[in-house]
Order: sequence, then structure tokens, then C-alpha cells
Amino acid sequence: MSTTLTIRLDDKLDAELTRLAKETHRTKSDLVRGFIRQQMARAELRRTQALLRPYAERAGYLTDEDFFHDFS
Repeated sequence: MSTTLTIRLDDKLDAELTRLAKETHRTKSDLVRGFIRQQMARAELRRTQALLRPYAERAGYLTDEDFFHDFS
């Protein structure tokens, strides 16, 4: 099943989206779907980080660098 979503774009944003679609040989709809997916993934990452932050801090991981130092 699919849903149609209608949005308004100002002229500048529409021109930028049209240019990017032409450059990448993708439709504007395909690009926007990808942008939405990326934003939703970022939001989920932030939510997960917020949930795990107290556990990480108790384990001594105060920054991303602390974590990556031990696990990279």
C-alpha cells in the first residue's frame, strides 16, 4: 500500500530539488522519500542514544570518542 503526500515547496527549493533530480537521474519523489528515510533514521538514532546514554555514562563512556576508542 502507498500513500500520497502533498507538500508545498518554495520556488528556490523546487529548483534545487529539480536540479538534483536531473543530476542524479532520479525522480523528485524518490529523492524526497530518501530524505525522509534519512531523517527518520537520524531521529531513531538520537532516540536510541538518549535511552542508552545513562548506561554508557555509568560504564565510563562520556563521549563518542571514549566509546570508539575502545571498540574501533
